[in-house]
Amino acid sequence: MIAIERESTIGHSIFSWLKNRPMEVILIVLFLVLTAVAPNFFTLDNQLNVLRNITMQGIIAFGMTMVIVSGEIDLSVGSGVAFSGCVVALVVQELDGVLGDVGAVLLGCLLAIALLCGAAMVSGLLRQYTRVPTFITSLAMLTGLFGAANLLTRGFPLTPFPDWYGFMGSGYIFGVPFPVYVFVAIFVAIHLLMKHTTFGRAVYAVGGNAEAAHLSGIRIWRVKTLALVITAALTAVSGILVSAQTMAGNAAAAKGWELDVISAVIIGGTSLFGGRGQVWGTLIGVVFLGVIINGMTLMNISEYWQYVVRAILILGAVLLNSVVEKYRDR
Repeated sequence: MIAIERESTIGHSIFSWLKNRPMEVILIVLFLVLTAVAPNFFTLDNQLNVLRNITMQGIIAFGMTMVIVSGEIDLSVGSGVAFSGCVVALVVQELDGVLGDVGAVLLGCLLAIALLCGAAMVSGLLRQYTRVPTFITSLAMLTGLFGAANLLTRGFPLTPFPDWYGFMGSGYIFGVPFPVYVFVAIFVAIHLLMKHTTFGRAVYAVGGNAEAAHLSGIRIWRVKTLALVITAALTAVSGILVSAQTMAGNAAAAKGWELDVISAVIIGGTSLFGGRGQVWGTLIGVVFLGVIINGMTLMNISEYWQYVVRAILILGAVLLNSVVEKYRDR
């Protein structure tokens, strides 16, 4: 009798886990299928390649989770990546002889982060004082940052970086790509920020019910603006890593990334209406997209068909999350 009850308890626990973690289940199934059908998918080199490929967008996606949970959205991150890389490249090109390569790189990185954070602050202030949705302000920022990146580089990639700079984008520590360490550190930091701080609780409160949050004394615009600023800083970090990986500041870099980043966040279970979402879910969404792209590439699926398959799988994942949420709320 005890054995039967124990088996029943275990079975119930497994069912509860499956019910509450649909994307994890899909990811495991996808991983097993690709291991069986895609050549060299389940190899150490390929798994490290997947990790390296998801880090740049994943870093931004963690910040985007905060923005969307707060009830806003940021469409400028792709151009922000390109702009930050171009800023670093231009500073190194112009000031390398004055500050040395280390000083020029450090100044360029700090300037890139500061400029993107300033742009995010402007978006937040416009949202507060003009009531223009961040969808519109960030769309304007997307265009403006893309134009600024082209002005800085005059339409051509800048390649002034010293050899050691490439380590940040392509180097390895103990056999693991350096960007992966940055990715993990930022994941942990944002997870703790969202789960265990007053600011994190305020983000959920503002996104869930802005009026109630205001009545409880929360400064709504400050919370939303800070979420945008943090995401801008992470976008700049991603742009620096991209420029280190390609050893160039390129205005054409990261085109369309905003859609991939938002897709990863939504796949991870974050509601576009705000108030609900987790950084862990975003991590699953980022890995899900990375595994899909890598698997289809290994199977020599045409790039055009890859977009179609990705669209179908993304839509399916979002619909599944929606169904599970409705079932869970009953």
